[in-house]
Amino acid sequence: MTDSPLTHFDATGQAHMVDVGNKPETARIARAAGTIRMQPETLALIRDGSAKKGDVLGIARIAAIQAAKRTGDLIPLCHPIGLTRVAAEFAIDDTDSAVHCSVTAECFGRTGIEMEALIAVSVGLLTIYDMCKAVDRGMRIEGVRLIEKKGGKSGHWIAD
Repeated sequence: MTDSPLTHFDATGQAHMVDVGNKPETARIARAAGTIRMQPETLALIRDGSAKKGDVLGIARIAAIQAAKRTGDLIPLCHPIGLTRVAAEFAIDDTDSAVHCSVTAECFGRTGIEMEALIAVSVGLLTIYDMCKAVDRGMRIEGVRLIEKKGGKSGHWIAD
């Protein structure tokens, strides 16, 4: 098992938290994105601000930021890190009857920030679902993925 590329397992195959103590601190940035598709009538409620629970996208933005801050509590082997910035953006897509979410997360630290960006997108989209499920239980969350990451040993990566 010692030759495994999976860093969250030790030499005996046991799960462990990766030791990042000797890694240098660097500026790190990750961008993630995802989409929630829905009925056109549901999208109209969001766009017009007339959903019963209030400003759907405003609340989803706050939820995404809070989720990024709690990533170390949600993913068992993820290090808690000091975020320096989290920005969540939502775009209404009338053509596809969807809302697209993108999150940029930043820190200065010893380990990556990809999970924070991915969690933030997921929770932002789940918040939209939660706020609109009374009128549209068939909404679909799709395509949650890492778009870009910068910093650390592996350098700069951009999705195809």
